[in-house]
Amino acid sequence: MKYYDYVIVGGGIIGLAIARELKTRFPEQTVCILEKERDVALHSSGRNSGVLHAGFYYTSDSLKAKFTREGNKVLTDYCLSHNLPVNRCGKLVVAVDESELEGLEELKRRADANDVELHWMDEEELAQIDPNAKTYKKALYSPNTSSVDPVQVCQTLKAEVKGMGVHFYFNTEFKKNQDSMILTNNDTFQYGYFINAAGLYADKIAKDFNFGKQYTIIPFKGIYLKYDKNTEDIMTNIYPVPNLENPFLGVHFTKTVDGTIKIGPTAIPALWRENYGGFANFKLKEFATILYYEAKLFILNAFNFRRLAFEEMKKYQKSYFSRLAVNLVKTLDRESFGEYLRPGIRAQLLDKETLELVQDFVVEGDHKSLHILNAVSPGFTCSFPFASYIIDQLLEKQKGLTDETNYNEA
Repeated sequence: MKYYDYVIVGGGIIGLAIARELKTRFPEQTVCILEKERDVALHSSGRNSGVLHAGFYYTSDSLKAKFTREGNKVLTDYCLSHNLPVNRCGKLVVAVDESELEGLEELKRRADANDVELHWMDEEELAQIDPNAKTYKKALYSPNTSSVDPVQVCQTLKAEVKGMGVHFYFNTEFKKNQDSMILTNNDTFQYGYFINAAGLYADKIAKDFNFGKQYTIIPFKGIYLKYDKNTEDIMTNIYPVPNLENPFLGVHFTKTVDGTIKIGPTAIPALWRENYGGFANFKLKEFATILYYEAKLFILNAFNFRRLAFEEMKKYQKSYFSRLAVNLVKTLDRESFGEYLRPGIRAQLLDKETLELVQDFVVEGDHKSLHILNAVSPGFTCSFPFASYIIDQLLEKQKGLTDETNYNEA
């Protein structure tokens, strides 16, 4: 049996950032990360767009608003200080018609409330940022949105925290919590404190600690199409006005860290948690549970799920998918979109009681464990300040127990 002061499950960006924060604050404490895969960032953290968001999509009272604004700066500085490439190309949000102007106004209000830099652009100013971008009357420009390579970032973090003394156990899958011990397919780990950063499986692990009972993960598949013709037809990230009632930002152009142009992502309801393609990683029990909730959402049409499902499934047609993006620009060769790129799965939390998709971060726990139930986009951007918040939370919960113990003894 191995003992660690802190045992973290999950080798994505959140687990890595938490390990870094722990060793920064408590260098003498022992920390390990358990990861069921062969390396870090093989799921959401390594399959996302790599966009560092600025923080203007979220209401000012949300954790996302706070952490995105701060995380953008901190993670950009981290990449630059570690000689990791950053494409500081910015982002445009454009409208297709009169009906979307109010959506732009709302984004500007949120940006102002969140103290995020966001500028109005008329059509002439828009052309100076990206001559190919198209909008109706006006658009918004975010100069602080940029792109990085998410796998490079996670590998750099992995090397850094290893140097700080964090131990990694790969191919090690959580099986059960029992008397302050984590049972895995390999070893047993005794912990002083347990942190669940398991992403797609965070809800299942939380339930083993009697947390997260109100929630379940509904996976959504995100797919991108690469533009093969050149890297010059699009100069910046170009996004549509989103439907702020759901957490998806719509099909958009992403300018990657190496200048590549891609469109996406989809938000296709997946049928099991790692439903990347074919029947790989198929699990019958997972399939049955997810199908039950998706059928329920479809029948009751919660948050217009029926329309969402139909619209997203149509994106498997390359012609339909590309047409959505082409609406955002003046001209583009639609025949130059290549194959679908490696898909990712969004671990989206569903409130089982209200049948709503949870938009903000959700964390539950006590003096022995903490469970990150919802850390979806922009979780990558938020990772460093969010990790600091997590450590603050666990210290508060431990302090609460100490205060209660002292009171009882008195």
